[in-house]
Amino acid sequence: MNPDEDTEWNDILRKHGILPQQVKITQNDIYDSAVEHAREEESRRLEKLDLDELDELEDEEDDQILQQYRQQRMAEMQAQVDKEKFGELFQISEPDYKTEVTLASRDTWIVVHLFRDSIPECKLMNKHLALLAQQYRSTKFVKIISVECIHNYPDANLPTLLVYGKGDMRGQLVRLDKFGGMRTKKKDIEGYLKDIGAIDPSLRRSLPGDGDAESEDDDGDGRGVYFDLGKNL
Repeated sequence: MNPDEDTEWNDILRKHGILPQQVKITQNDIYDSAVEHAREEESRRLEKLDLDELDELEDEEDDQILQQYRQQRMAEMQAQVDKEKFGELFQISEPDYKTEVTLASRDTWIVVHLFRDSIPECKLMNKHLALLAQQYRSTKFVKIISVECIHNYPDANLPTLLVYGKGDMRGQLVRLDKFGGMRTKKKDIEGYLKDIGAIDPSLRRSLPGDGDAESEDDDGDGRGVYFDLGKNL
């Protein structure tokens, strides 16, 4: 016996509750199912389109789903713009430090370079940081004259990087000895910051000719010299 068959005996059994009532599928049910399936297929297709492609479709279609995906893409782009708001190496002074670094680091990663213009390694570090600031715009890169940040800070410890995140110091790099001094590459500093978590590789922007000017040959071992500065700041 097939309980799904529409027979007189099955009708009697359904009447007495022995078999469940037969669900009748109407033309409206078939239509609604087809519409839902079509919308699911359309959703999967639209998920793969960027904003320009959605704009092109908008000229041809006026669909609520299309509008929703377009608004979603615009919101995602705006969120990206809001996050990547820096893009350059800023110079600050002692009065700015608390606001620009200590307090600001609660919401974003901040890389601070203690420098002096008279030291070649500091000039090299500023060059590398200026490029990294363009590539990682969600991270704030600043520089400050060393003795303004820490009074009587020795030139022998320059250049010095202080890395802040979540309102606290997360890393310190003193001098460029282990990177090879004046042979230090931008990728050395980039790797150091990446290991700490101060820069997000997924947000890295390419620069014209990036990688062409730097040789892959590197005598450094990827490590710096560390010096406890926390008690001075």
